[in-house]
Amino acid sequence: MKGTLVNVVAVLAGSGLGLAIGGRLPERWKGIITDALGLATLVIGVKLALQAQNLLIVIGSLVAGGLLGEWGDLEGRLERFGEWLKSRTGAQEGTFAAGFVTASLVYCVGPMTVVGAIQEGIDGTADILYAKSMLDGAASVAFASTLGLGVAFAALTVLVVQGGLTLLGGRLAFLLDEKVLNELTGTGGVLILGIGLLLLDVRRLRVANFLPALPLAVLLATLFR
Repeated sequence: MKGTLVNVVAVLAGSGLGLAIGGRLPERWKGIITDALGLATLVIGVKLALQAQNLLIVIGSLVAGGLLGEWGDLEGRLERFGEWLKSRTGAQEGTFAAGFVTASLVYCVGPMTVVGAIQEGIDGTADILYAKSMLDGAASVAFASTLGLGVAFAALTVLVVQGGLTLLGGRLAFLLDEKVLNELTGTGGVLILGIGLLLLDVRRLRVANFLPALPLAVLLATLFR
């Protein structure tokens, strides 16, 4: 799990730098940084979403997954976990839970997470995760400067999700099939679009409730490949 551990350190280091910078920024500067992050997140989401080859799989996964997530209140659970972390750390900022949830989704929903973690689990190659670590570290600086300490705790999500994929390794090798990975990536891209809309205050989507759409996309793509 070298790649995942490096990724965790990068998120923590970037968050620390972002917190140091954020405390000195005027609120209007923080606002423009958040807007820039929202726009960049939309671009990333569109790029990933366009990789989907079968829109029916993406749509079906989002609808069914959203209903499952709403039933299980995944967004609420994540937010309550974020609030629990906030109370344990004594953090004061009101954006703690939002920073935790937003950063967790951005760092763990994407092809580099899946491909890089599984590849390391199969043959020990962590090049993709090292590259992802640099990107996540840079993003952490920007996120933490505006959303606060909660971003640093997204390192826990990276450790659990990415580390879990690495440990399962060979058992998840079927996810690397192009026809499966494209639909998984496309569905993940739509979720990232939702995060972009959230950052821009366009619409407060409960993005975490759509997380079941990811395994459903894998299931449907595997059945129809």
